[in-house]
Amino acid sequence: MSISLVLFDLDNTLIDRQSSLDSWVRHFSTVRELPEPSARIISDILRARAHPQDFVRVKLTLGLSDSVESLWRSYVSGMAQQVRCYDGVLGGLRSLKADGWSIGIATNGAPDIQYAKLDGAGLSELVDGVCASGEVGRRKPDRTVFEMAARRCGARLADGGWMVGDNPSTDMEGGRAAGLRTLWVYGEQQWPEGVESPDVAVPDAQAAVGHLVQWGRTRSPQLSGAM
Repeated sequence: MSISLVLFDLDNTLIDRQSSLDSWVRHFSTVRELPEPSARIISDILRARAHPQDFVRVKLTLGLSDSVESLWRSYVSGMAQQVRCYDGVLGGLRSLKADGWSIGIATNGAPDIQYAKLDGAGLSELVDGVCASGEVGRRKPDRTVFEMAARRCGARLADGGWMVGDNPSTDMEGGRAAGLRTLWVYGEQQWPEGVESPDVAVPDAQAAVGHLVQWGRTRSPQLSGAM
């Protein structure tokens, strides 16, 4: 029987998107023998997000002959090869699964790239349900993304759970509005002034998963000896 539902953000929560992007950009620029500023230009365009339409700008800015569709496909396949989870994530999620948690992903982004990153990082086999915002036409903090992720886990937001993420607005405020406890992975960020604090704040994903394991085992005495 499931202890509880936990929804995770993907980019910069479970996976190191920035390092993965930097690796892909270097490889892409080297293979194509692009001039020196090209890597920086591509990184700047894609740093905040990457959708197919962003590659219109990449194509025009660099004067590439490739179609936008082929550039996007190259990005999706390349990122799937480069992406890696943060330390301790995979083992921690396996512990949550073993303890009976329902694990979901609630992420903003186009579904093809987000699912490709999940596969590439080895996360697909560890999660019960995923919702990428592009599938529902809404972006976090919209409740729809959280609702769909929970539903695909076979759970309901009305029954509670946790939202884990790095973004104070989309993840923490969105998760709270959806009725979930909030667990902020802060990294090097400072919590913004004037915003209600998360329920728990930890420095990285490994600590976040560790907190959930301990919390779940405290609630379930039959698991307390499983450490």
